[in-house]
Amino acid sequence: MLLLRAAKPFLLDSMHSFCPTQAYYLPILPDDNKRGAGQISITQLLTLGHSPGVILAGEYFFYFMLYSFLGWVLEGSYNLHSLGTFRKEGFLKGPVKPMYGFAPLLLLAAKDLQLPFPLMIALALLIPSAVEYISGSLLKSVFHKQWWDYSEMPYQWNGHICLKFSLYWWGLATVCLYGLQPLVEMMYLRLAPLWTLLLPLAALLLTADLLWTCRTRRRGVKGLELGEG
Repeated sequence: MLLLRAAKPFLLDSMHSFCPTQAYYLPILPDDNKRGAGQISITQLLTLGHSPGVILAGEYFFYFMLYSFLGWVLEGSYNLHSLGTFRKEGFLKGPVKPMYGFAPLLLLAAKDLQLPFPLMIALALLIPSAVEYISGSLLKSVFHKQWWDYSEMPYQWNGHICLKFSLYWWGLATVCLYGLQPLVEMMYLRLAPLWTLLLPLAALLLTADLLWTCRTRRRGVKGLELGEG
C-alpha cells in the first residue's frame, strides 16, 4: 500500500494555496510494532475531504512529471548508446515521455489496493507493456505514425511491444516500485512547498505542449491525406 509517512507530523498548511483555512497533519509512524497503525492510505486520504484530495492529486502529478522526465532521460541515453546521439524524436516537444509517467501511477494505485506481492510482480510486467501497446496503437491510429517499431524483434505484437523490451520494463518497473519510489516520496515531502508553487506552471507547460503538438501533427496528417487523395 502506498503510504504517506513522515518522521514527524507533516503540516500541510504549507499547501496554503490549496487549503488556505485548514491544516492537515499526516500521522507519524508509531514507536510500537502495531501493524497498520499510524499509516494513511490514498483511499483514506481521499475520504478526508476535497482539499486533501487536491493535495494528493498534486503529489501524484509530481510523480507523473518526474517519471516522465526520467523516461525521457532513459530513452535519450539508450539512443546515445545505440545510435550515438542523445536526441530522439518523441510525441511531445518537451523533455517528457508520458508513458513513463502513466505506468508508475497505475502501479502505485494497484499497490494501494494491498494486492499480494506475487500479483504486484505480475502487474509490473503487464501494466508497462499494456501502456506501451495502447499508446503506440492510439498514436498510430490518430497521427498515422509509429514512434517505435519492434516488427523486426521476435515475439512482437503489431510492432508496438515485444518480449525483450517487456522484460526490460518488468525489471525497471519492479526496481522503480520497491526501490526508487520510497526515495521519491521522501523527496516529495521535502519539495512539497516548492512544488505547490511550480505545479501550475508545470501543468500549463505540459498542456500547452500537448495542445500545440496535437494541432501541428494533425495538420501534417490532414496534409498527407489530401496528398493521397
